[in-house]
Amino acid sequence: MFARVSIIQGKKEQVDQGISHYREQTIPAIRRMAGFKGAYLLVDRKSGKSIGITLWDTEKNLETSSAKANKLRTQASAIIDASKLPTVEIYEIAVQA
Repeated sequence: MFARVSIIQGKKEQVDQGISHYREQTIPAIRRMAGFKGAYLLVDRKSGKSIGITLWDTEKNLETSSAKANKLRTQASAIIDASKLPTVEIYEIAVQA
C-alpha cells in the first residue's frame, strides 16, 4: 500500500472551512478514483497547518490519481488561503497495525 501526504499551510481562521471542503468535496472525489483505500485529515488549529493523507492499493493507482489530486489540492489551498504551495510526499506503507 502507498500513501500521498499533502501538507498545506493555511490561515488558522480558515481551518473549519478547510475541514468542510475536505469532507464535502475532496473525499467524494477521491472515493471515485481507482485503488483508493482511505484518507485522513490532520489539522493544527493554532497554526492553520493541515496534513492530508490518502491511501492507495498500488503505486500505479497512486500515480494515476496524481493529476486529479493536484487539482483537488489547488482547490483546498484556495479555501484555506494557503500562504505557499503545498508540499507533497509519497511513501510506501511498510507496517500497518
